[in-house]
Amino acid sequence: MDPTSPENNDAKHQQNVVVMRHGDRIDNFEPSWLTTATRPWDPPLVEAGRLRAFRTGRKLKTNLGFPIHRVFVSPFLRCIQTASAVVSALCAVNDGPDIVSSHGVAIDPSKLKVSIEYGLCEMLNREAIRRVSVPKDGNFRFNIAELQALLPAGTVDLAVKPVYEELPQWEETVMGARTRYERVIKTLADKYPSENLLLVTHGEGVGVSVSAFLEDITVDAVEYCAYSQLRRHVFHKNKSFTAGEFEVLTHNGRTGIGYKIPMANGAMDDAV
Repeated sequence: MDPTSPENNDAKHQQNVVVMRHGDRIDNFEPSWLTTATRPWDPPLVEAGRLRAFRTGRKLKTNLGFPIHRVFVSPFLRCIQTASAVVSALCAVNDGPDIVSSHGVAIDPSKLKVSIEYGLCEMLNREAIRRVSVPKDGNFRFNIAELQALLPAGTVDLAVKPVYEELPQWEETVMGARTRYERVIKTLADKYPSENLLLVTHGEGVGVSVSAFLEDITVDAVEYCAYSQLRRHVFHKNKSFTAGEFEVLTHNGRTGIGYKIPMANGAMDDAV
């Protein structure tokens, strides 16, 4: 961050948090992959998923209207690969229209920093992970150093302490996972109040980023690489800060997220 950032002065500014789902995972397109996979609980992206992630990164860079300072990512491989492509797009030095993937893209790694966050991981239950894919000993075996090496060179911040220093316990409840996602979003925002954040996670986490901050709505669709945008006012004074509530800037269907709002008669209606 710039040394003249708001945290060093009495100031008010807006903090933005973007929460994004990973790209297209291989087991949903090539079912036979599961029969030979050594880590069936951790599918990678198909090539179309990598390309979608890069396109989404370029869209964020062009359309957000503010820079991303930090990226936090789930340790699941599909999220790491998504973050790698998005970060390449965000940090690209030359990103002309003829560049369609992150392969060979020159980047400026000083633009942002990336960290792996266990708290952004998939829901660890049978609602999210197929029964046949669960490791028999319950050990999901994430090698953080190997995962960090898959992220663009020079972007990883090794000094960051994660909110969750280990994975949640297997068979967490859906409500427990939703509480976890909400806590991680709020905690990371409070930890870096002067910075705009991008969180790369899973469908349920993206849904929570809308439903936890937009009263009474029901999220019913989160597409691959869908993303939400949250914004809040942060007030800095004497190296401390206070913050307002997050406002959800995501409109129904505009960035791959569909949700409904309750009507007076108790029915649900598509939000506008």
